[in-house]
Amino acid sequence: MKQTSIRLSLSIAGTTALALASISYETARAEDAKVAQGTAKDLGVISISLKDAIQPNFGFQGALQGAGTPNQAGIGGFLPLVTGDNSVFFLDAQANVNFADYNNYSSIINTAVAGTTISTSSRLGYRWLNSDRSWMFGVNAGYDSRPMATGSADTGVNVRNSSTVFYQQVAAGLEAVSNSWNFNAYTLVPVGDTEQQLNSVYEGGALDTYGLEVGYAIKPDFKASVGYYYQNGDLNTADGSGVRGRLAYNLTNALTVGANFSYDQAFETRVSADLKYRFGSNGYGAPSAKKAWQTPVIQALTDTVKNRDVRIHDAPCNETPRGAYCYIN
Repeated sequence: MKQTSIRLSLSIAGTTALALASISYETARAEDAKVAQGTAKDLGVISISLKDAIQPNFGFQGALQGAGTPNQAGIGGFLPLVTGDNSVFFLDAQANVNFADYNNYSSIINTAVAGTTISTSSRLGYRWLNSDRSWMFGVNAGYDSRPMATGSADTGVNVRNSSTVFYQQVAAGLEAVSNSWNFNAYTLVPVGDTEQQLNSVYEGGALDTYGLEVGYAIKPDFKASVGYYYQNGDLNTADGSGVRGRLAYNLTNALTVGANFSYDQAFETRVSADLKYRFGSNGYGAPSAKKAWQTPVIQALTDTVKNRDVRIHDAPCNETPRGAYCYIN
């Protein structure tokens, strides 16, 4: 049943994302084509060699805890593997140190995340430009891992035998970016042991998450996005829909800061912030001004892939499907 649900959700997410990209391409084509025509003529976007524009980049990123995601900070990088005349095949990888939840406020609903663990995320992807380089399209897929140490409960319930558990997932995404708009569809599917006992009272489960996001550039360095997601897990206590919003500002040619909002019935309202610094590509980190041909479309070719955290939730053992089979110490 779960496999059927996963296949159906993947199909719906993929079909909807492609439809959105197609609709956005047609509706925004007149405006973006005019911009692209002027850009190509005046700034040489058409004539630029992608081998000059696409270079490896690396740096650090960090984020505060969100809906099922931890406080974290780490390093990451983008590596172009094959660069063509109008496309790039790439590897995007990250490693993050995960920290304890703050103020005994659980990021996974009941049990506070504790200790320090290291999570990883990797994506292989392919991105390409349309004929006039006014749109970038992309596909990606990869694997994410997350060890998680646990501590006390923020519900006032006394727990014993807190443990460190390990979760993993496979992921896939579709993206479309113009100079004004961006569209992103993603799916996160836990694999392996997706539900594990965290302590004497609570079980933790990894969430399947399927999402669609639409973004708009209010200004070249100031972007906003809204999104919808559906989540479900084997514990069946966090299943349902949610909404997300994001504002991101590019402070310099290398540093981007963002604010995030999400709401669903399981996690309720969550607000978080993040930052990313990358240098080594397209002049990132250099004191000189941005090169004229660095349009949002060209820059999107080397942008970091979004939505890659393993999302966890928990529930009391006596409320999970395993019920009496969940051992209470």
